[in-house]
Amino acid sequence: MNTTVAGYLCRSIFKMAYKGLQEFISALEKEGELIRIRSYADPKLEMTEIASRVRSQSGGDKALLFENNGTDFPVLMNLYGNEKRMNLALGIRSSDDVIMEMKDLIKLFSEFKDGLTDKLKLLQRLGNLTSLMPSVKSGRGDCQHGIRKDPDITNLPVLTNWPMEQNPTLTSCVVHTKDPETERRGICLSRMKISGATLSGIHWNKHDLFAKHYRKYKELRRKMPVAVVLGGDPVYMYSSSVPLPEVIEGYVFAGFLRKKKVELVKCITQSEIEIPHDADVVIEGYVDPSEEMMDEGVISDHNGFYSLGGQCLPFHITAVTHRKNAVYPSLSSGILNDELFLFQKMTEKIFLMPMKMLMAPELTGINVPAEGFPNNLTLVRIKKEYAGQATKVMNAILGSDKMMLNKILVAFDQETSSHNPAEIARTIFKDLDPANDIVYLRGAAEGSNFAGIGPEMGGKMVIDGTWKFKEERDKNYLNKSFEGNPAIIEKILRPFKEIKDLNISLLNKDIPCIIVSVKKDRRDHIRDLHRKICSFAETDGIKMILYVDPVKDIHNLSSVIWKFLNYLDPYRDHIAFKKQMTDNSGADTAKFQACIGFDGTKKTKEYDGVDEEWPGVVISNDDTINRIDKKWDELGIGPFISSPSLKFKDQL
Repeated sequence: MNTTVAGYLCRSIFKMAYKGLQEFISALEKEGELIRIRSYADPKLEMTEIASRVRSQSGGDKALLFENNGTDFPVLMNLYGNEKRMNLALGIRSSDDVIMEMKDLIKLFSEFKDGLTDKLKLLQRLGNLTSLMPSVKSGRGDCQHGIRKDPDITNLPVLTNWPMEQNPTLTSCVVHTKDPETERRGICLSRMKISGATLSGIHWNKHDLFAKHYRKYKELRRKMPVAVVLGGDPVYMYSSSVPLPEVIEGYVFAGFLRKKKVELVKCITQSEIEIPHDADVVIEGYVDPSEEMMDEGVISDHNGFYSLGGQCLPFHITAVTHRKNAVYPSLSSGILNDELFLFQKMTEKIFLMPMKMLMAPELTGINVPAEGFPNNLTLVRIKKEYAGQATKVMNAILGSDKMMLNKILVAFDQETSSHNPAEIARTIFKDLDPANDIVYLRGAAEGSNFAGIGPEMGGKMVIDGTWKFKEERDKNYLNKSFEGNPAIIEKILRPFKEIKDLNISLLNKDIPCIIVSVKKDRRDHIRDLHRKICSFAETDGIKMILYVDPVKDIHNLSSVIWKFLNYLDPYRDHIAFKKQMTDNSGADTAKFQACIGFDGTKKTKEYDGVDEEWPGVVISNDDTINRIDKKWDELGIGPFISSPSLKFKDQL
């Protein structure tokens, strides 16, 4: 029996295609992965605060079902909050199940030839895949048990997640549209602010399939039918988030994961759109491209900051339908504590093999650390065999769909573990020439990237941290290791009145990088300071300096790096410095050392010429924290967990 068939049979025995969130909840309870909260919790601020405390525990702790929230619909939160629940949601024992099947499928297509035997094998495999294609059934689906043609979306338990949000927001919307020319379905994971009983605003990114469909309807001067699905098989939400090629519908991938085709039904008032018959809640309506866009207002983003209040599309609601005993799912954002980060980690594993086989065979690992989520930092491991190969791989990655949004892309050698930060850093710096191995450019950016030059546009940086072949080296670059005493560095820099704190701990780990917190008081302050620091002979061998705003604990590397990455625009904020070397007589030579500085401080109009006010971080207010502290015992969650917002409030 070949591995594909064996894997399929194994997963078929294990997998249950969930018929809605109630069935998934039963599976979670059976596995000890759910807490039912029967005491009242307010959808405004309280639920998110409770969920953020639980998610801050080791392993993401438990999923939470809020049964008493003032509406007819229980709220399920933290449903994907750890690897075990992520695997349960996708119906797999581990990501290896899916990786093996993806590998075999791609291998089959890549080895296909014109011979009769190969054609028969391909047809047989395609026949198996055809059985997983979505189908449209006649009549009504389970999701249309209750039909509200006089809808009021405010009857749903829509959460206000964080204090500065201006509207309640649906955060787990699987938005359904259809190409008006090809009629190909499109689904994407998005958010939707509530503006009234029948009016909301759908968030959009200009490079999403949703936006492409919108532009076509605008050219045709037609209203665009839209349906927003909540719940159903938890595979749906994940499938709507993955970077699939446009030719592959999201529900084809969902069928592939659940090993059972997705059954669709037509919407009641928007019959052009088909939705899963087993969805929990469906919100039907339309977008009129002739209308002006709405102000989205301030909403929390997945990078742990509030949005800058961009534009969204007015969505006119024509009906709300729901299944019997429907459950309302909600994903919430937070600092280094975002539920969608688990989606990202699963996607890294599943899609590494297609990227490796189709785009870059030398690719052996991809890792987005929590501090770099969603698109601030991506680490790629490669098997390097020739000069320039790292650049080739990184160009291929930046040329792909979702990966084009990356702010910082770093390549390193395959001999290094892709999940050991200190080992990765040592590898990258060991043969790094900061003057020649870092390339800066501008391009499309993540919508949450507020540090860029404009909406969804910003600076990028590509770092070649691989071992260099002779032809890749600048013959005049002196790759000198830091051989000084870290304590001397501290002694030299402490007298600078603008330097509030230092982190030189990385030097003790053979990582030639220091972090300096600075209180800026003039234009070009960081640039001038960097040149002064690099001019000291004692800083020879230090290759990188990160400049950050004053913080309470500069040694909390995780939160310091998270904030630094969000405040940085690499194109605008890098400071190059070359130090000319001298011979024994003191005369200049052609040899040089290099140290790159990065200004990761908050930018202002006064000191940096940045017009827009930058957003605040998403933390709970004191009133919400105190309310949850007082009612904790009655929630039935277990031992008291303090608010993670307190930790970040002290740090900011």
